[in-house]
Amino acid sequence: MSIQLGSPAPSFTLVSADKKEVSLQDFAGKNVVLLFFPMAFTGVCTAELCNVRDNIASYNNTNATVLGISVDSPFVLDKFRTEQNLNFPLLSDFNKEASTAYNVLYDVFPAFGLKGVSKRAAFVIDGNGSIQYAEVCATPGDLPSFENIQATLAKLA
Repeated sequence: MSIQLGSPAPSFTLVSADKKEVSLQDFAGKNVVLLFFPMAFTGVCTAELCNVRDNIASYNNTNATVLGISVDSPFVLDKFRTEQNLNFPLLSDFNKEASTAYNVLYDVFPAFGLKGVSKRAAFVIDGNGSIQYAEVCATPGDLPSFENIQATLAKLA
């Protein structure tokens, strides 16, 4: 079942690249942008997250926190974050609980035939915990619409 606009965002607690537990509830009262991505160190994922890094002020200016989520381990995400100088948290959904809750888990990842990889997806959650934007990309090579994410955040600011 897909996530419906206006519905409560599924809660989660994941381990960050800093090896700390992070919960969606930690950001109550703030807008949150969840960016699910298939795998660290791949070309499209790197381009996506570096775009966010380079434009982080536009997210900060709308009282938004960006959280990148993949099924990579916290150790892989830490190395990826460090090498790409990412300035927002990366969270490990190693157990695939958040990806399942948001219905963004491939049965079989198209590129390598791997099972249990997150789809590329973007969600904007408002300060009350409601989904205000949801986009699940058709293929792993597609990027979410940063323009639509920013437009949604602007309405919430």
